[in-house]
Amino acid sequence: MIQHMVKEETKKLEVEIETLTNKLHKLEKENRFLQLTFEHANDAIILFNENVEFFQVNQKACELFELSREGLLGRKLHDFLDLMSKEEVEFQEAQLDELGELKNELVVRLDNGTIKYVEYSAVRNPDESGLDICIIRDITAKKKLEKESNKSKQMYHDVINRAVDGIVVFDKEGYFIDVNPAFCSNFAMPKLDLLQSKLDDFVEEDFQYKMKKIWSLLDNHGRVRGELPVILHTGERKTFEVTITANIYDDYYLAIMRDVTEKRNMELQLQKSEERFREMFQHALDAIVLVDNSGEIMRANPAASRAFELPLDELIHSKLHCFVPRHSKRVFSIMKQFVANGEIREELEFHMPNGQKKLLEFTANKGIIDGFNMIIFRNVSERRKMEKDLRESEQKFRKIFDNAMDGILLWDNKCNIIDANPNASKILKLPKEELVANYLHYYLQHEQFQDLQSHWKDCPNSEELSGEVCLEDETGMQIIEYSAKKNVIEGLHMTIFRNITEKREMEDQLRKSDTLTVVGELAAGIAHEIRNPMTALKGFIQLLQNSMNEDQYAMYFDVITSELKRIESIITEFLVLAKPQAISYQRKSVTVIMKETLDLLSAQASLDNVQFVTSIEEGLPDIYCEPNQLKQVFINILKNAIEVMPKGGTASVALSKEDGEQVLISIRDEGIGIPEDKLKKLGEPFYTTKDRGTGLGLMVSYKIVEEHNGTIEVSSELGKGTTFHIRLPIGTPTVH
Repeated sequence: MIQHMVKEETKKLEVEIETLTNKLHKLEKENRFLQLTFEHANDAIILFNENVEFFQVNQKACELFELSREGLLGRKLHDFLDLMSKEEVEFQEAQLDELGELKNELVVRLDNGTIKYVEYSAVRNPDESGLDICIIRDITAKKKLEKESNKSKQMYHDVINRAVDGIVVFDKEGYFIDVNPAFCSNFAMPKLDLLQSKLDDFVEEDFQYKMKKIWSLLDNHGRVRGELPVILHTGERKTFEVTITANIYDDYYLAIMRDVTEKRNMELQLQKSEERFREMFQHALDAIVLVDNSGEIMRANPAASRAFELPLDELIHSKLHCFVPRHSKRVFSIMKQFVANGEIREELEFHMPNGQKKLLEFTANKGIIDGFNMIIFRNVSERRKMEKDLRESEQKFRKIFDNAMDGILLWDNKCNIIDANPNASKILKLPKEELVANYLHYYLQHEQFQDLQSHWKDCPNSEELSGEVCLEDETGMQIIEYSAKKNVIEGLHMTIFRNITEKREMEDQLRKSDTLTVVGELAAGIAHEIRNPMTALKGFIQLLQNSMNEDQYAMYFDVITSELKRIESIITEFLVLAKPQAISYQRKSVTVIMKETLDLLSAQASLDNVQFVTSIEEGLPDIYCEPNQLKQVFINILKNAIEVMPKGGTASVALSKEDGEQVLISIRDEGIGIPEDKLKKLGEPFYTTKDRGTGLGLMVSYKIVEEHNGTIEVSSELGKGTTFHIRLPIGTPTVH
């Protein structure tokens, strides 16, 4: 039983051994096949260990890396990847780890410096042996071909896209297949719209025969060249010079189209210019001749025949030097200059065959028409005589213009000042250059200019516009009297003006003087006629007042006495104006005089709720004056200051030294102020701004200050008050 079992087991083992033996033979056979495949494969096959070292390689791998098997085994793949960035190598390794297999490209540099592009397919540890299998193929030649192909394509695209001429590819139907930017620009359409069009669409019906001829020539010869007129979708017409080649790509055509519209227009213009030149040459008013370098007239126009007093057929082939004086140094100089410069513009006296002498102005240019020199002549004899007469006339006018006592301005229709004489600059206190750089209304106020412009439009050409305007400069307001005349020369107007400010001031002073004379005579008469009755009245009033014991009429007597004193003070002021006073000048302190005046008026100021504020500079020198008269001036002005502030206020008094030669007394109130038009009249006889005033107080004050060789200036601002500035000299005044 046991023996039988052993036999059975032995048989099983023999069967298994035979099976395993068969499998081993099969595996050895497969291994030999794989070994042969591995060794004789067309691609390089490499097994890498976990350190990416060459573990096993075939012959193609040795050929690829150009190393022996012994020289390659044990090397790392990274030794050949120094041309690739570290990041790119690591990225491909990470992809292989993640995916387990990878196809990609590498750039390897061999030990001998050769650079190769390879394409690989790698599998990570396929049989869990710890080895990676990688199949590598050399694609360097392919890369070079691709590079050359890309380079050729790029060059083609660069040529097409950068070409100045329009380039278009179209098929046998005429539809556009491709166009370059220059073509789009020439046809003023985007590329997408052009690719839906064909060449025939841009050719008008009248020129379709040209397209038929082009297609016929292309069919017969495969090439055509000519001109084609087209009309764009914008309506613009253009002419193109066209070169078309057939069958560049299969059944396509390549056309190079150059825009020659401008060139053709220029040729047309040139043709027209030549025609116009011929017309101008024949009908020109100036004499035109063409001469050769020897001076022989080769061609001349009819005007030249008239200028040189010869028939045209006799003038042609004449020598130009026959018409000028022989052996003239001026002629020799002109010829020398013409030869040196090739052009000249001069004047010369020509002697005509009929004995007439003419002064001709000429312009000569060397070799500009068919190699001949062109000379244009113009008779300027009459013009030179007229210019001489005009020059003499202008000199006369300029002398009158420059030496006129009044200012003169010449201006155009736009009010631009064209010219100005010296007195105009003097009156307006501006240099001539600044005057002519401005408009006339620059020197006038807007209201004045509007008014003048209105009158100027209504003024006929034959009449003058005259009047007065006020101009303001740094010295103050100037009064200008003017007279304007239209179109003294066509489009040129003249204004004559003078400064009459001093004249007006003298007239005002004369008027005031006449008024003062009348006032003086009137004052003298009134004073003498009234003073005697006044004395009698005062005496009898006092007697009557003393003879009455009762006080019931005391108030009446006081009023009568007060009014009599007022009349007497007015008469006294009259007498100041009536005749020169015997003034005794003394050296006195103006500070003391002012303080005494303020003390005198302090009671009245307190009653009217007015306060005096003084500002007196220390060390003011004494002045020569008549103290009582100065006190009278200060009283008059301070009383006015008190009266213009019925509700009270402050009267400011300031004394200071000015310029080392004068004492300045400023008296300022806080009244309602005086308008500017009334300020100018202050000090005139009987002019007052008060309801019950006589105007004599200020007039007397002005006269007293004038007697002291001083001045009074008044400044005022409405709503804020008025200031009187009194300036008195420190030195000895002139006795009037």
